Amino acid sequence: MVFSATLSSTFILPSPLRRYSTITTTTPSSTFPNRKFIITRMQAQINTDNNVKPKEAKLWGGRFEEGVTDAVERFTESVSYDKQLYKHDITGSIAHASMLAHQGLITMNDRDSIIDGLREIEKRIENGEFNWRADREDVHMNIEASLTDLIGEPAKKLHTSRSRNDQVVTDLRLWCRDAIDKIVGSIKQLQVSLLKLALKNQGLIVPGYTHLQRAQPVLLQHLILAYVEEIERDAGRLIDCRARLNFCPLGACALAGTGLPIDRFMTSDALGFTAPMRNSIDAVSDRDFLLEFLSANAITAVHLSRLGEEWVLWASEEFGFITPSDSVSTGSSIMPQKKNPDPMELVRGKSARIIGGLVSLLTLCKGLPHAYNRDLQEDKEPVFDSVRTILGMLEVSSEFAMNITFNRERIQKALPAGYLDATTLADYLVKKGIPFRTSHDIAGKSVALCTSKNCQLLDLSLDELRSINPVFEKDVYEFLGVENAIQKFISYGSTGSACVADQLDYWIKKLEIK
Repeated sequence: MVFSATLSSTFILPSPLRRYSTITTTTPSSTFPNRKFIITRMQAQINTDNNVKPKEAKLWGGRFEEGVTDAVERFTESVSYDKQLYKHDITGSIAHASMLAHQGLITMNDRDSIIDGLREIEKRIENGEFNWRADREDVHMNIEASLTDLIGEPAKKLHTSRSRNDQVVTDLRLWCRDAIDKIVGSIKQLQVSLLKLALKNQGLIVPGYTHLQRAQPVLLQHLILAYVEEIERDAGRLIDCRARLNFCPLGACALAGTGLPIDRFMTSDALGFTAPMRNSIDAVSDRDFLLEFLSANAITAVHLSRLGEEWVLWASEEFGFITPSDSVSTGSSIMPQKKNPDPMELVRGKSARIIGGLVSLLTLCKGLPHAYNRDLQEDKEPVFDSVRTILGMLEVSSEFAMNITFNRERIQKALPAGYLDATTLADYLVKKGIPFRTSHDIAGKSVALCTSKNCQLLDLSLDELRSINPVFEKDVYEFLGVENAIQKFISYGSTGSACVADQLDYWIKKLEIK
């Protein structure tokens, strides 16, 4: 800070003020009558500075002569979001302390003090009595420093043969394991809601679409079960991901392991992992388990977004196939007649967030050399957000499924349009011995005739059909009309009534629906 003043003399500031510079004067003091006031204010500021408590020394600060600036501290802290790892951090520390004592690296008394202290800290956190401090950087340093405040010297032994590098990735694997279990549970709940919705709508035929154009008739139950199947694979991907991430990095230390006689198999077993990770560099540096997890979440989100899109369309006046209850709808601030399926619109919209989190993490990891890099501090927020968002999407989709009504009358009125039975007509011709391509052509010409007459295939007379090809007989009418067409589907997994009944039985047993 440089002061330029018009004073009658030149003078040097008192010693504590010299960091603010010297005030230089060249003109009479009468032109700067507030000189004494300025000096008094500056001296008061110095006195205030001198009363500020010195910053707490960092646990890693032994080789440093200066503390970090406030800006650096604010920029590098992660405790504001990684504190949600506290339970997994404490669990890992208890397992680590127990192993250290078993190996003779700390005493049993130290182990007991550490474990009791950690449990007290956990209790304080859960009761909202713990003081999270940004100057302690992250969840690990907050807990360790608080443990030192609480029990003293034994706490300083906890970090033996452990780095924050292996500590944080252990916490993350434990956290992801629990998160996957919650998501898989929420997927099952949505499957149950969808299955119950299907069971309430037995026998209801709806138009099936390709290219968003009328294609073939399908049972509504068949369509709903398609979503049950899709999210079952989503659950399978998550379960596979859980199995692959369930290996323990603890004891890998910074990157090279340790020269102390630790037992990594003991901590791995205590934490419920399959085994320790084989390579210590790989253990601390790779986040492929997070990439796989977010990829599985993104695929799940895409499936839910498609469900949302379909139900938003079907709730529109143009379709009118479903009516959501008031409990899962919202209105407009200006248009009093509006009733919007906003929850499913947001399901569709929030899928972008989850996909974005995956892209962020892929981009974060793509240029990192081995082993650990501080960039990886940025891996947590996309993961936390992805999990929070997908759980919300699953919950509200389940709520929506339990609060919609299919408008049978509107759907039945819509069924005749689009010649949904045309493919069944082609199948009829194949059964008469006509090659499929020829059958396709004959059925197409039959549709063209209907278009010119503004009627349905079922409305064509036998003579009109025979004018196209003499192969037609009276039994053709057993294949025409959506109700007859549905009964003709017999292939495994198809929309035929018997096939769908088998699918329903399978899911009733699998999901244990009574």
